[in-house]
Amino acid sequence: MRRAASPPGPDVEASGADADGLTARAEPRRRGSLRSLFSTRHRPLAREIVALERALDLPSTVLLVGESGTGKDRLARALHDASLRAERPFVRVDAANLSDDLFESELFGHERGAFTGAVSAKRGLLEVAGDGTVYLDEVSSLSPAAQAKFLRVLQERTFRRLGGVTNHPFRARLVVSSRRALSGLVEQGLFRADLFYRIDVVSLRLPALAERREDVLPLARTFLKRAARTYGTPARRFTDEAEAALLRHTWPGNVRELLHVVERAALASAAPEVSPADLPMGSFGAPEALLAAAVERRWTLKELSEVYIEETLRRAGGNRTLAARRLGISRKSLWERSRKK
Repeated sequence: MRRAASPPGPDVEASGADADGLTARAEPRRRGSLRSLFSTRHRPLAREIVALERALDLPSTVLLVGESGTGKDRLARALHDASLRAERPFVRVDAANLSDDLFESELFGHERGAFTGAVSAKRGLLEVAGDGTVYLDEVSSLSPAAQAKFLRVLQERTFRRLGGVTNHPFRARLVVSSRRALSGLVEQGLFRADLFYRIDVVSLRLPALAERREDVLPLARTFLKRAARTYGTPARRFTDEAEAALLRHTWPGNVRELLHVVERAALASAAPEVSPADLPMGSFGAPEALLAAAVERRWTLKELSEVYIEETLRRAGGNRTLAARRLGISRKSLWERSRKK
């Protein structure tokens, strides 16, 4: 028998109706247009978003390519919410955390007794998704064995639970993402060509934030307002000098870095306006100011540690193993902390 795997499973966010999608509904409803859910002032990207809207309700797989922090997760969710599947489940799977031992059990599920420790049957994520959306993040992280198994699902549109004999239909819309160009990985022999052709049906490249500077200030202003609502901070706007500093920065961490910089600035500022001195770009900023703001606003230790963990993850480029090593905790502990946020 196969041994039950002990490493942490994938990062999963599921929402919406029950997986099987058998409940009758009147009219499927969208939660907004794609352009409103993922707005941009960068004209080339805006044209791509308009083109993507035409494929919203098609069953075609969507491939999102872009550097870490460019907004692939947000766009994947926007694709779901703008489609007629919006009220169905949205299931996010972090392929980087899927070992070969976990892959089949997590995605396909298992029957009771399928392996040591399988004391009851479990539905896999493909079954949980029903006719909603499955978002497979960092598909390039799949091992060759996992790539072959996933290719078979896409070809046959069915799967079996581990230890099972029943074929279950795979009805969900598939959205996949990758930080690296998959065509280059195919040329290097690191990614299956047949799987690449299966998922490269509708594709979009998300440019780095440095390539779309016209989005910097609108995003920063949105993040500042959100921080004010979430944390009760007084800062509601940026000074002209602060906005000029935001535009000068190169943003190697992309939108994720901008979000963290704005949140930290909002927490550090005790005034209605964020000044350049409040912007912690390129470093952890002024830790004394951040700690003072945390004490003044009576942050819990949990809230303060979340900021530190997020910043460490950002600096590790989203690499959880590296971030866990820097934090002095296990990858499993880091994954559990992130999941509970």
